[in-house]
Amino acid sequence: MHIHIQAFIHHYGYFGVFLILVMENIGIPFPAETTLTISGIEWTRGVFHLLPLLLSAAIGNIIGSTIAYFIGRLLGRPVIVRFGRYVGITHERLDKANELFSRFEGFVVLFGKFVAGVRVVIPYLAGINKLPFAVFSAYNAVSAFLWAAFFIIIGRYIGIEWTRYHAVIQRYLIPILIVLALGLIAYTLLHIRRRRK
Repeated sequence: MHIHIQAFIHHYGYFGVFLILVMENIGIPFPAETTLTISGIEWTRGVFHLLPLLLSAAIGNIIGSTIAYFIGRLLGRPVIVRFGRYVGITHERLDKANELFSRFEGFVVLFGKFVAGVRVVIPYLAGINKLPFAVFSAYNAVSAFLWAAFFIIIGRYIGIEWTRYHAVIQRYLIPILIVLALGLIAYTLLHIRRRRK
């Protein structure tokens, strides 16, 4: 799915961040990490404030995960495999993920959000395996806040560094690229001449 994240979150603000994270965790392929990183960059520019940004991101992820949990719990594996094929969930992938989930339930719910693709399958598996909702919710909430904060803060530091070095990069980028291109041409010509000899 192609979406211009920066324009989307500029237009819809905190609600846009919330909406992307709800949809992504249900299984609709929205770029969640990119959204959070760009949101962190926008926080640097004063578009967002940290606390409402973190809350909108984490709550969006929690709600999306909760919806997926109840889909898995109430509708079960056949429905998830049938409709999951549209977002890359197959019998084989579900079996592998389920084997890992069965051995390390809490650990997987807590740290699985940091692995794209796995993050989407985990709530469904928690529901299918009838992990108690209170346990799932506790792990899921902690994980959502840690995951959202991690990528927002990465975006913040990218934004700070970009602001710091943008003028220098813009001034020297073209001359550096010209020098590199000339060097590559010279190397290629020398290489061709050597091969002919």
